[in-house]
Amino acid sequence: MEVSSITQSNSQDDQTKEPLVLSVAEACLVLRISKASLYQLINSRQLETIRIGRRRLIPVAAIKHLLGQLAREDIA
Repeated sequence: MEVSSITQSNSQDDQTKEPLVLSVAEACLVLRISKASLYQLINSRQLETIRIGRRRLIPVAAIKHLLGQLAREDIA
């Protein structure tokens, strides 16, 4: 398979798939919380992040994991 065909198929799939990571601003919008609240979650290690260069990114999987934990705590 050629690189160009991989790139073309990935660009078509990217339009229908959710992103793997979100920026801090995007995560705030998704969670509907302030930037300060998001950084509290990050600093308390409740929310996993990754750094690429100077950018801090939040994996969508980490957000889903956090929401699952919070839901379980709410039930208990």
